[in-house]
Amino acid sequence: MKSFDVVVLGSGPGGYVAAIRASQLGKKTAIIEVDKMGGVCLNRGCIPTKAVLKSAHSVHELKDFKSLGIDVELKGLSGETAVKRAKGISDRISKGVSFLMKKNNIEVFEGYGTLKSATQIEVKSNKGHVDTVNAKNIILATGAKYRSFPGLEHDGKRLIGAWEAIKMEELPKSIGIIGAGAIGVEFAYFWNAFGVDVHIFELQKHLLPIEDTDSSVEVEKAYKKYGIKMSLGVEKVSAKNNGNDVTISTVEGGKAVDYKFDMGLIAVGMTGNIENIGLEAVGIKTDRGFIQVNDMYQTNVPNIYAIGDVAGPPLLAHAASHEGVVAAEHISGAHPHKIDKMNIPGCTYCQPQVASVGYTERALKEQGIEYSVGKLPFTANGKAVASNEKDGFVKTLLGKHGELLGAHIVGTHATELIHEYVLFRQMEGIDEEIFATVHPHPTLGEWLAESVMAARNRALNF
Repeated sequence: MKSFDVVVLGSGPGGYVAAIRASQLGKKTAIIEVDKMGGVCLNRGCIPTKAVLKSAHSVHELKDFKSLGIDVELKGLSGETAVKRAKGISDRISKGVSFLMKKNNIEVFEGYGTLKSATQIEVKSNKGHVDTVNAKNIILATGAKYRSFPGLEHDGKRLIGAWEAIKMEELPKSIGIIGAGAIGVEFAYFWNAFGVDVHIFELQKHLLPIEDTDSSVEVEKAYKKYGIKMSLGVEKVSAKNNGNDVTISTVEGGKAVDYKFDMGLIAVGMTGNIENIGLEAVGIKTDRGFIQVNDMYQTNVPNIYAIGDVAGPPLLAHAASHEGVVAAEHISGAHPHKIDKMNIPGCTYCQPQVASVGYTERALKEQGIEYSVGKLPFTANGKAVASNEKDGFVKTLLGKHGELLGAHIVGTHATELIHEYVLFRQMEGIDEEIFATVHPHPTLGEWLAESVMAARNRALNF
Protein backbone atom coordinates (compact mmCIF):
# COMPACT_ATOMS: atom_id res chain seq x y z
CA MET A 1 0.00 0.00 0.00
CA LYS A 2 1.50 3.31 -1.13
CA SER A 3 1.09 6.55 0.81
CA PHE A 4 1.07 10.12 -0.46
CA ASP A 5 0.63 13.64 0.84
CA VAL A 6 -1.84 14.45 -1.95
CA VAL A 7 -3.84 12.17 -4.23
CA VAL A 8 -5.84 13.71 -7.05
CA LEU A 9 -8.81 11.83 -8.49
CA GLY A 10 -9.16 12.85 -12.15
CA SER A 11 -6.61 14.25 -14.61
CA GLY A 12 -8.57 16.98 -16.38
CA PRO A 13 -7.34 20.58 -16.53
CA GLY A 14 -8.17 20.96 -12.84
CA GLY A 15 -6.75 17.66 -11.64
CA TYR A 16 -3.43 17.56 -13.45
CA VAL A 17 -2.70 21.23 -12.63
CA ALA A 18 -3.52 20.60 -8.95
CA ALA A 19 -1.15 17.63 -8.94
CA ILE A 20 1.67 19.64 -10.51
CA ARG A 21 1.25 22.53 -8.07
CA ALA A 22 1.16 20.16 -5.08
CA SER A 23 4.36 18.52 -6.28
CA GLN A 24 6.03 21.90 -6.82
CA LEU A 25 5.25 22.70 -3.20
CA GLY A 26 7.09 19.62 -2.00
CA LYS A 27 4.17 17.23 -1.56
CA LYS A 28 4.48 13.56 -2.52
CA THR A 29 1.69 13.41 -5.09
CA ALA A 30 -0.26 10.85 -7.10
CA ILE A 31 -3.04 11.13 -9.65
CA ILE A 32 -5.70 8.58 -10.58
CA GLU A 33 -7.23 8.46 -14.06
CA VAL A 34 -9.43 5.77 -15.61
CA ASP A 35 -9.28 7.21 -19.15
CA LYS A 36 -6.75 9.32 -21.06
CA MET A 37 -4.72 12.00 -19.34
CA GLY A 38 -6.21 15.45 -19.78
CA GLY A 39 -9.83 14.53 -19.08
CA VAL A 40 -12.85 15.54 -21.11
CA CYS A 41 -11.51 18.99 -21.97
CA LEU A 42 -8.45 17.69 -23.73
CA ASN A 43 -9.86 14.50 -25.24
CA ARG A 44 -13.54 15.21 -25.98
CA GLY A 45 -14.09 18.91 -25.29
CA CYS A 46 -12.07 22.13 -25.45
CA ILE A 47 -9.16 21.04 -27.63
CA PRO A 48 -10.78 18.85 -30.32
CA THR A 49 -13.70 21.26 -30.73
CA LYS A 50 -11.28 24.14 -31.31
CA ALA A 51 -9.54 22.01 -33.93
CA VAL A 52 -12.73 21.44 -35.93
CA LEU A 53 -13.73 25.08 -35.48
CA LYS A 54 -10.44 26.03 -37.13
CA SER A 55 -11.52 23.92 -40.10
CA ALA A 56 -14.89 25.68 -40.17
CA HIS A 57 -13.34 29.13 -39.98
CA SER A 58 -11.01 28.27 -42.87
CA VAL A 59 -14.05 27.46 -45.02
CA HIS A 60 -15.46 30.94 -44.40
CA GLU A 61 -12.08 32.58 -44.96
CA LEU A 62 -11.79 30.93 -48.35
CA LYS A 63 -14.98 32.64 -49.45
CA ASP A 64 -13.34 36.03 -48.85
CA PHE A 65 -10.03 35.27 -50.54
CA LYS A 66 -11.05 36.65 -53.94
CA SER A 67 -11.60 40.13 -52.48
CA LEU A 68 -8.06 39.93 -51.09
CA GLY A 69 -6.63 39.26 -54.55
CA ILE A 70 -6.34 35.49 -54.12
CA ASP A 71 -8.30 33.36 -56.58
CA VAL A 72 -8.75 29.85 -55.17
CA GLU A 73 -11.29 27.11 -55.65
CA LEU A 74 -12.89 25.01 -52.90
CA LYS A 75 -12.94 21.51 -54.36
CA GLY A 76 -14.50 19.67 -51.46
CA LEU A 77 -15.14 19.33 -47.72
CA SER A 78 -14.28 16.33 -45.56
CA GLY A 79 -15.76 16.25 -42.11
CA GLU A 80 -13.96 12.95 -41.59
CA THR A 81 -10.56 14.58 -42.17
CA ALA A 82 -11.39 17.47 -39.83
CA VAL A 83 -12.50 15.12 -37.04
CA LYS A 84 -9.50 12.81 -37.47
CA ARG A 85 -7.17 15.82 -37.30
CA ALA A 86 -8.86 16.90 -34.06
CA LYS A 87 -8.39 13.45 -32.54
CA GLY A 88 -4.73 13.42 -33.49
CA ILE A 89 -4.20 16.78 -31.81
CA SER A 90 -5.89 15.56 -28.62
CA ASP A 91 -3.79 12.40 -28.56
CA ARG A 92 -0.58 14.39 -28.97
CA ILE A 93 -1.41 16.85 -26.19
CA SER A 94 -2.55 14.03 -23.89
CA LYS A 95 0.91 12.51 -24.20
CA GLY A 96 2.25 15.93 -23.22
CA VAL A 97 0.26 15.81 -19.97
CA SER A 98 1.70 12.35 -19.24
CA PHE A 99 5.17 13.83 -19.74
CA LEU A 100 4.34 16.61 -17.25
CA MET A 101 3.44 13.97 -14.66
CA LYS A 102 6.88 12.34 -15.07
CA LYS A 103 8.64 15.71 -15.09
CA ASN A 104 7.01 16.63 -11.77
CA ASN A 105 7.53 13.19 -10.13
CA ILE A 106 3.80 12.50 -9.89
CA GLU A 107 2.85 8.84 -9.72
CA VAL A 108 0.02 7.90 -12.07
CA PHE A 109 -2.51 5.17 -11.26
CA GLU A 110 -4.46 4.08 -14.33
CA GLY A 111 -7.82 2.91 -13.08
CA TYR A 112 -11.11 3.83 -11.38
CA GLY A 113 -10.80 5.43 -7.96
CA THR A 114 -13.34 5.18 -5.14
CA LEU A 115 -13.14 6.73 -1.68
CA LYS A 116 -13.07 4.11 1.05
CA SER A 117 -12.41 6.55 3.88
CA ALA A 118 -11.19 10.12 4.29
CA THR A 119 -7.62 8.89 3.79
CA GLN A 120 -7.95 5.84 1.53
CA ILE A 121 -8.83 5.38 -2.14
CA GLU A 122 -9.40 2.02 -3.79
CA VAL A 123 -8.17 1.90 -7.40
CA LYS A 124 -9.53 -0.75 -9.73
CA SER A 125 -6.67 -0.85 -12.18
CA ASN A 126 -7.32 -0.89 -15.93
CA LYS A 127 -5.04 -3.96 -15.92
CA GLY A 128 -7.38 -5.90 -13.64
CA HIS A 129 -5.85 -5.70 -10.17
CA VAL A 130 -6.97 -3.57 -7.20
CA ASP A 131 -4.73 -1.12 -5.33
CA THR A 132 -5.39 0.82 -2.15
CA VAL A 133 -3.74 4.22 -1.86
CA ASN A 134 -3.27 6.15 1.37
CA ALA A 135 -3.58 9.94 1.20
CA LYS A 136 -3.20 12.67 3.82
CA ASN A 137 -5.16 14.93 1.48
CA ILE A 138 -7.43 14.17 -1.48
CA ILE A 139 -8.49 16.43 -4.33
CA LEU A 140 -11.60 15.33 -6.22
CA ALA A 141 -11.53 16.45 -9.84
CA THR A 142 -13.93 14.02 -11.48
CA GLY A 143 -15.56 16.50 -13.87
CA ALA A 144 -19.12 16.43 -15.17
CA LYS A 145 -21.48 14.52 -17.43
CA TYR A 146 -24.50 15.34 -19.59
CA ARG A 147 -27.59 16.65 -17.90
CA SER A 148 -30.82 15.16 -19.21
CA PHE A 149 -34.52 15.82 -18.69
CA PRO A 150 -37.68 13.88 -19.55
CA GLY A 151 -38.01 14.05 -23.32
CA LEU A 152 -34.38 15.13 -23.68
CA GLU A 153 -32.38 11.95 -23.13
CA HIS A 154 -29.20 10.99 -24.99
CA ASP A 155 -29.15 7.56 -26.61
CA GLY A 156 -25.71 7.86 -28.21
CA LYS A 157 -27.10 6.95 -31.62
CA ARG A 158 -29.29 9.61 -33.17
CA LEU A 159 -29.73 11.71 -30.03
CA ILE A 160 -26.18 12.54 -29.10
CA GLY A 161 -24.20 14.82 -26.79
CA ALA A 162 -21.01 16.76 -27.39
CA TRP A 163 -18.71 13.79 -26.70
CA GLU A 164 -20.31 11.69 -29.44
CA ALA A 165 -20.53 14.73 -31.70
CA ILE A 166 -16.78 15.38 -31.69
CA LYS A 167 -16.10 11.77 -32.73
CA MET A 168 -18.66 11.75 -35.57
CA GLU A 169 -16.65 11.37 -38.77
CA GLU A 170 -19.61 10.90 -41.14
CA LEU A 171 -21.70 14.05 -40.86
CA PRO A 172 -25.50 13.92 -41.22
CA LYS A 173 -27.39 15.90 -43.84
CA SER A 174 -29.43 17.64 -41.14
CA ILE A 175 -29.28 18.05 -37.37
CA GLY A 176 -31.38 19.76 -34.75
CA ILE A 177 -29.49 21.26 -31.81
CA ILE A 178 -31.31 21.67 -28.50
CA GLY A 179 -29.59 24.25 -26.35
CA ALA A 180 -27.91 27.47 -27.50
CA GLY A 181 -25.10 27.67 -24.99
CA ALA A 182 -21.45 27.48 -26.03
CA ILE A 183 -21.58 23.78 -26.98
CA GLY A 184 -24.66 24.08 -29.19
CA VAL A 185 -23.50 27.29 -30.84
CA GLU A 186 -19.98 26.00 -31.56
CA PHE A 187 -21.13 22.72 -33.12
CA ALA A 188 -23.70 24.62 -35.17
CA TYR A 189 -20.90 26.72 -36.65
CA PHE A 190 -18.75 23.69 -37.55
CA TRP A 191 -21.51 21.58 -39.05
CA ASN A 192 -22.99 24.48 -41.02
CA ALA A 193 -19.59 25.28 -42.57
CA PHE A 194 -19.30 21.65 -43.66
CA GLY A 195 -22.67 21.61 -45.41
CA VAL A 196 -25.01 20.24 -42.72
CA ASP A 197 -28.51 21.75 -42.48
CA VAL A 198 -28.51 23.07 -38.90
CA HIS A 199 -31.44 24.24 -36.75
CA ILE A 200 -30.96 25.49 -33.16
CA PHE A 201 -33.73 25.34 -30.53
CA GLU A 202 -33.56 27.38 -27.31
CA LEU A 203 -36.05 28.11 -24.54
CA GLN A 204 -34.52 31.53 -23.89
CA LYS A 205 -35.01 34.42 -26.31
CA HIS A 206 -31.41 34.52 -27.57
CA LEU A 207 -28.41 32.42 -28.46
CA LEU A 208 -25.79 32.32 -25.67
CA PRO A 209 -28.40 33.42 -23.12
CA ILE A 210 -25.91 34.01 -20.29
CA GLU A 211 -23.98 36.54 -22.38
CA ASP A 212 -24.78 40.23 -22.78
CA THR A 213 -27.80 40.63 -25.04
CA ASP A 214 -25.82 42.73 -27.53
CA SER A 215 -23.33 39.87 -27.91
CA SER A 216 -26.11 37.35 -28.47
CA VAL A 217 -27.78 39.50 -31.10
CA GLU A 218 -24.48 39.95 -32.96
CA VAL A 219 -23.97 36.18 -33.19
CA GLU A 220 -27.58 35.71 -34.29
CA LYS A 221 -27.00 38.16 -37.16
CA ALA A 222 -23.96 36.17 -38.27
CA TYR A 223 -25.79 32.83 -38.01
CA LYS A 224 -28.66 34.11 -40.13
CA LYS A 225 -26.11 35.12 -42.75
CA TYR A 226 -24.62 31.59 -42.63
CA GLY A 227 -28.07 30.05 -43.11
CA ILE A 228 -28.34 28.48 -39.67
CA LYS A 229 -31.98 28.23 -38.65
CA MET A 230 -32.99 29.28 -35.13
CA SER A 231 -36.12 28.74 -33.04
CA LEU A 232 -35.57 30.95 -30.01
CA GLY A 233 -37.89 31.48 -27.07
CA VAL A 234 -39.75 28.22 -27.67
CA GLU A 235 -42.09 27.25 -24.83
CA LYS A 236 -41.30 23.53 -24.77
CA VAL A 237 -38.91 21.21 -26.59
CA SER A 238 -38.45 17.44 -26.71
CA ALA A 239 -36.68 14.95 -28.96
CA LYS A 240 -37.48 11.41 -30.11
CA ASN A 241 -35.41 8.86 -32.01
CA ASN A 242 -37.70 7.31 -34.62
CA GLY A 243 -35.12 4.76 -35.77
CA ASN A 244 -34.36 6.29 -39.17
CA ASP A 245 -34.65 9.94 -38.14
CA VAL A 246 -35.32 12.26 -35.21
CA THR A 247 -38.38 14.34 -34.35
CA ILE A 248 -37.88 17.52 -32.37
CA SER A 249 -41.18 18.83 -31.00
CA THR A 250 -41.67 22.38 -29.79
CA VAL A 251 -44.39 24.78 -28.75
CA GLU A 252 -43.98 28.12 -30.53
CA GLY A 253 -46.44 30.94 -30.00
CA GLY A 254 -48.82 28.51 -28.31
CA LYS A 255 -48.82 26.09 -31.28
CA ALA A 256 -47.22 22.64 -31.37
CA VAL A 257 -44.63 22.27 -34.15
CA ASP A 258 -42.66 19.16 -35.18
CA TYR A 259 -39.37 19.10 -37.10
CA LYS A 260 -37.57 16.13 -38.66
CA PHE A 261 -33.78 15.70 -38.78
CA ASP A 262 -31.27 12.95 -39.37
CA MET A 263 -29.87 13.49 -35.87
CA GLY A 264 -30.24 15.62 -32.77
CA LEU A 265 -27.62 17.16 -30.46
CA ILE A 266 -28.85 17.61 -26.88
CA ALA A 267 -26.78 20.32 -25.18
CA VAL A 268 -28.85 21.39 -22.18
CA GLY A 269 -26.17 21.52 -19.51
CA MET A 270 -23.96 19.35 -17.32
CA THR A 271 -24.04 17.90 -13.83
CA GLY A 272 -21.17 16.77 -11.62
CA ASN A 273 -19.69 13.26 -11.65
CA ILE A 274 -20.58 12.54 -8.03
CA GLU A 275 -21.91 8.98 -8.32
CA ASN A 276 -19.89 5.86 -7.55
CA ILE A 277 -16.81 7.62 -6.18
CA GLY A 278 -17.56 6.94 -2.51
CA LEU A 279 -18.90 10.30 -1.36
CA GLU A 280 -21.58 8.65 0.76
CA ALA A 281 -19.05 6.43 2.55
CA VAL A 282 -17.13 9.51 3.69
CA GLY A 283 -20.13 11.76 4.28
CA ILE A 284 -19.24 14.45 1.74
CA LYS A 285 -22.09 16.86 1.16
CA THR A 286 -23.51 17.62 -2.27
CA ASP A 287 -26.05 20.13 -3.55
CA ARG A 288 -28.04 19.94 -6.80
CA GLY A 289 -25.62 17.56 -8.47
CA PHE A 290 -22.35 19.14 -7.33
CA ILE A 291 -20.00 18.77 -4.34
CA GLN A 292 -20.27 21.57 -1.78
CA VAL A 293 -17.01 23.44 -1.15
CA ASN A 294 -15.79 26.55 0.66
CA ASP A 295 -13.67 29.39 -0.76
CA MET A 296 -10.54 27.20 -0.60
CA TYR A 297 -12.38 24.27 -2.27
CA GLN A 298 -12.50 22.19 0.90
CA THR A 299 -15.48 19.91 1.32
CA ASN A 300 -17.12 19.40 4.70
CA VAL A 301 -14.42 16.75 5.28
CA PRO A 302 -11.42 19.11 5.82
CA ASN A 303 -8.68 17.02 4.16
CA ILE A 304 -10.80 16.38 1.04
CA TYR A 305 -11.10 19.07 -1.61
CA ALA A 306 -13.17 19.28 -4.80
CA ILE A 307 -12.34 21.39 -7.85
CA GLY A 308 -13.54 21.98 -11.39
CA ASP A 309 -16.87 20.93 -12.81
CA VAL A 310 -17.68 18.52 -9.97
CA ALA A 311 -17.60 21.50 -7.57
CA GLY A 312 -20.15 23.51 -9.56
CA PRO A 313 -20.36 26.49 -11.91
CA PRO A 314 -18.77 28.03 -13.81
CA LEU A 315 -17.98 24.78 -15.65
CA LEU A 316 -14.88 26.07 -17.41
CA ALA A 317 -11.47 24.48 -17.88
CA HIS A 318 -9.57 27.62 -16.91
CA ALA A 319 -11.63 27.95 -13.74
CA ALA A 320 -10.84 24.32 -12.85
CA SER A 321 -7.10 24.88 -13.31
CA HIS A 322 -7.10 27.93 -11.06
CA GLU A 323 -9.18 26.13 -8.44
CA GLY A 324 -6.63 23.31 -8.52
CA VAL A 325 -3.84 25.77 -7.72
CA VAL A 326 -5.84 27.25 -4.82
CA ALA A 327 -6.55 23.79 -3.37
CA ALA A 328 -2.94 22.62 -3.66
CA GLU A 329 -1.60 25.81 -2.08
CA HIS A 330 -4.12 25.65 0.77
CA ILE A 331 -3.15 22.05 1.49
CA SER A 332 0.49 23.17 1.58
CA GLY A 333 -0.16 25.81 4.22
CA ALA A 334 0.04 28.78 1.91
CA HIS A 335 -2.56 31.53 1.87
CA PRO A 336 -3.97 31.55 -1.67
CA HIS A 337 -6.33 34.26 -2.81
CA LYS A 338 -10.05 33.62 -2.98
CA ILE A 339 -11.22 33.33 -6.59
CA ASP A 340 -13.64 36.04 -7.67
CA LYS A 341 -16.07 34.14 -9.89
CA MET A 342 -17.22 37.41 -11.43
CA ASN A 343 -13.70 37.75 -12.79
CA ILE A 344 -13.59 34.39 -14.58
CA PRO A 345 -13.86 35.10 -18.32
CA GLY A 346 -16.30 33.24 -20.53
CA CYS A 347 -15.36 32.38 -24.11
CA THR A 348 -17.27 30.94 -27.07
CA TYR A 349 -15.24 30.02 -30.15
CA CYS A 350 -17.73 30.32 -32.98
CA GLN A 351 -17.17 33.09 -35.55
CA PRO A 352 -17.49 35.80 -34.56
CA GLN A 353 -16.04 34.74 -31.22
CA VAL A 354 -17.60 35.91 -27.97
CA ALA A 355 -15.70 36.74 -24.78
CA SER A 356 -16.83 38.43 -21.60
CA VAL A 357 -15.98 39.15 -17.99
CA GLY A 358 -17.97 40.68 -15.16
CA TYR A 359 -21.54 41.93 -15.34
CA THR A 360 -23.84 42.00 -18.32
CA GLU A 361 -25.78 45.20 -18.90
CA ARG A 362 -28.94 43.24 -18.15
CA ALA A 363 -27.63 42.25 -14.70
CA LEU A 364 -26.63 45.83 -13.86
CA LYS A 365 -30.13 47.05 -14.68
CA GLU A 366 -31.73 44.27 -12.63
CA GLN A 367 -29.55 45.11 -9.62
CA GLY A 368 -29.94 48.86 -9.97
CA ILE A 369 -26.20 49.50 -10.29
CA GLU A 370 -25.21 52.83 -11.85
CA TYR A 371 -23.08 52.46 -14.97
CA SER A 372 -22.03 53.99 -18.28
CA VAL A 373 -21.53 52.21 -21.62
CA GLY A 374 -18.76 52.42 -24.19
CA LYS A 375 -19.48 50.40 -27.32
CA LEU A 376 -17.36 50.55 -30.47
CA PRO A 377 -17.90 48.45 -33.63
CA PHE A 378 -14.88 46.89 -35.32
CA THR A 379 -16.13 48.42 -38.58
CA ALA A 380 -14.52 51.65 -37.33
CA ASN A 381 -11.19 50.04 -36.39
CA GLY A 382 -8.46 50.43 -39.02
CA LYS A 383 -6.76 47.09 -38.37
CA ALA A 384 -10.08 45.24 -38.45
CA VAL A 385 -11.04 46.82 -41.78
CA ALA A 386 -7.59 46.16 -43.29
CA SER A 387 -7.67 42.53 -42.08
CA ASN A 388 -11.24 41.92 -43.26
CA GLU A 389 -12.27 41.18 -39.67
CA LYS A 390 -15.00 43.78 -39.28
CA ASP A 391 -17.69 41.74 -37.50
CA GLY A 392 -18.41 42.53 -33.87
CA PHE A 393 -17.62 45.16 -31.26
CA VAL A 394 -16.03 45.99 -27.93
CA LYS A 395 -18.40 46.99 -25.14
CA THR A 396 -17.40 48.16 -21.68
CA LEU A 397 -19.54 48.92 -18.64
CA LEU A 398 -17.98 51.35 -16.17
CA GLY A 399 -19.04 52.17 -12.63
CA LYS A 400 -19.35 55.70 -11.27
CA HIS A 401 -15.79 55.60 -9.90
CA GLY A 402 -14.27 54.42 -13.18
CA GLU A 403 -14.15 50.75 -12.21
CA LEU A 404 -14.76 48.14 -14.92
CA LEU A 405 -18.05 46.44 -14.07
CA GLY A 406 -18.17 44.31 -17.20
CA ALA A 407 -16.65 43.87 -20.64
CA HIS A 408 -17.99 42.14 -23.73
CA ILE A 409 -16.12 41.50 -26.97
CA VAL A 410 -17.50 39.97 -30.16
CA GLY A 411 -15.14 39.46 -33.07
CA THR A 412 -12.58 37.24 -34.78
CA HIS A 413 -10.06 37.44 -31.91
CA ALA A 414 -12.38 38.15 -28.98
CA THR A 415 -11.09 35.28 -26.85
CA GLU A 416 -7.52 36.57 -27.16
CA LEU A 417 -8.45 40.19 -26.44
CA ILE A 418 -10.40 39.65 -23.20
CA HIS A 419 -7.24 39.10 -21.10
CA GLU A 420 -6.50 42.81 -20.65
CA TYR A 421 -9.91 43.42 -19.16
CA VAL A 422 -9.60 40.41 -16.82
CA LEU A 423 -6.28 41.75 -15.53
CA PHE A 424 -7.75 45.25 -15.30
CA ARG A 425 -10.54 43.97 -13.06
CA GLN A 426 -8.21 41.70 -11.05
CA MET A 427 -5.96 44.67 -10.24
CA GLU A 428 -9.02 46.82 -9.42
CA GLY A 429 -8.01 49.36 -12.02
CA ILE A 430 -9.92 52.50 -12.91
CA ASP A 431 -10.49 54.20 -16.25
CA GLU A 432 -7.63 56.70 -15.86
CA GLU A 433 -5.12 53.83 -15.73
CA ILE A 434 -6.25 52.36 -19.02
CA PHE A 435 -6.27 55.88 -20.55
CA ALA A 436 -2.62 56.17 -19.50
CA THR A 437 -1.67 52.83 -21.07
CA VAL A 438 -0.25 53.22 -24.60
CA HIS A 439 -1.85 50.71 -26.97
CA PRO A 440 -0.09 49.90 -30.27
CA HIS A 441 -1.59 51.07 -33.55
CA PRO A 442 -2.95 49.68 -35.74
CA THR A 443 -4.35 46.81 -33.67
CA LEU A 444 -7.70 45.40 -32.65
CA GLY A 445 -6.48 45.81 -29.07
CA GLU A 446 -6.45 49.60 -29.20
CA TRP A 447 -10.26 49.34 -29.25
CA LEU A 448 -10.08 48.09 -25.65
CA ALA A 449 -8.87 51.49 -24.46
CA GLU A 450 -11.06 53.37 -26.92
CA SER A 451 -14.17 51.63 -25.59
CA VAL A 452 -13.35 52.71 -22.04
CA MET A 453 -12.84 56.24 -23.37
CA ALA A 454 -16.23 56.05 -25.08
CA ALA A 455 -17.85 55.15 -21.77
CA ARG A 456 -16.49 58.45 -20.46
CA ASN A 457 -17.54 60.43 -23.55
CA ARG A 458 -13.95 61.02 -24.61
CA ALA A 459 -13.48 58.59 -27.55
CA LEU A 460 -10.92 59.93 -30.03
CA ASN A 461 -11.48 57.63 -33.03
CA PHE A 462 -15.22 57.04 -33.06
